[in-house]
Amino acid sequence: MSITSSAFASHHILTVVVSAIGASVVLAFAPTPLAAQSARPGGVVDSALSLDSLYRLVLTRSPRIRAANALGRAADARVASAKRPADPELQFGFMNYTLPRLTPDPALGMAQLQLMQMIPLPGKLAAAGGAARARADASKARALDVTWQTWVDATMAFYERYQVNGSLVIARESRRLLEDVANAAKSMYRVGSGRQSDVLRADVELARMDEEIIRMETMREVATERLAAVVDTSVLVIANASQLPPFPDSVPLIAQLERTAYASRPALTAGAADVRAADFDAALARRERWPDIKVGVQYGQRRMETGIDRMGSLMIGASLPVFARDRQLRMRDETIAMRQMTEAELQNMRSETRARLAEVRATIVRTRRLRTLYRTSVLPQAETASASALSSYRSGGIEFMAVIEARMSVNRYRQELVALDATEGRAWAELEALTGERLVTTSTSSTEREQHADRQQGAH
Repeated sequence: MSITSSAFASHHILTVVVSAIGASVVLAFAPTPLAAQSARPGGVVDSALSLDSLYRLVLTRSPRIRAANALGRAADARVASAKRPADPELQFGFMNYTLPRLTPDPALGMAQLQLMQMIPLPGKLAAAGGAARARADASKARALDVTWQTWVDATMAFYERYQVNGSLVIARESRRLLEDVANAAKSMYRVGSGRQSDVLRADVELARMDEEIIRMETMREVATERLAAVVDTSVLVIANASQLPPFPDSVPLIAQLERTAYASRPALTAGAADVRAADFDAALARRERWPDIKVGVQYGQRRMETGIDRMGSLMIGASLPVFARDRQLRMRDETIAMRQMTEAELQNMRSETRARLAEVRATIVRTRRLRTLYRTSVLPQAETASASALSSYRSGGIEFMAVIEARMSVNRYRQELVALDATEGRAWAELEALTGERLVTTSTSSTEREQHADRQQGAH
């Protein structure tokens, strides 16, 4: 009777184990909305943080962007003054007054008014204004480039948090599975049909999963803090989980990306503006060999016995470039060298942009191919292997930890899918910075939203 009861108990516990594993498998396959993992006390779930919402926060709140824009406005304010000649000099004086009585000398004492104006050589003001205008354009373009770089920093934290949060959801599901199996193994061991090694291994796996969950929770908090720092806002504002946007259905060809980058990337626009400024500087340096002209008028008057004696003078002067070989000619050589440097830097930037575009595009293509491989081949095979392990365990063909290992493989591949989504998102953000155009938005049509929902469900 005891043997029969023990066998019945073992069979019952085995059924519980199989049911627990099967239920956990179903739970693991159920799509979990990663975007809805942030909940307020009371069970009210917050809406997810979308990429468009983050973009608006970056544009309106980032202090780095505000500083860059202010620098651009400062450079723009200098353009008008560069187009104007030096201010005229006005002097008023009392000439030849006796001391200490401060009375005008009867013969030479007079009051004098003098106005002097420097007149630049024709073409100098135009060159100086053109150089200032080009530098202001470069400064504003660099401010826009700072905007894109800040956007990249924000999206890196955004997708990092998405990846960590997705992995955390899967890890918690795995932990629940392990806990069910560990409880069943302990029950089987108590009735004598299980092994102590299974119980110990289950406990070790539970501790390892607890460690992994704690590490992921910390990583999520760090990513959230980093994201809050980029947009200079409270953690509460961006505490909601990151929502994966629908990525474009196709990847642009490299030639198209290069054309867009050469036309729109702010860093390249700034480099081209630097070349224009160097051209104007060279033109101005060539004119420095010729002196500017200073013109002045003077009015004086003195009181005479016969009345007021009034006098006027006209003065014209110029600086003499006696050190032209060491000053003006060296200035010309300097501007030529600076022009060559800026042109070489622009060419180097274009080459680096072209190479980086190819690398980032290859990353997107690779992640999409891997995602397809995981969904169509690797993950289904892992699921089949998990089901086969479960069947073999029912018949006593394998140890039950083999079932857990097979299930953990499935969960690892699911985490890889989440990581691939985050990698592609980061790559699209870098493409946006390289091309100077938004490529990924969440303002999509209903068809695109349905396709995106299918991709989200397939990832889970």
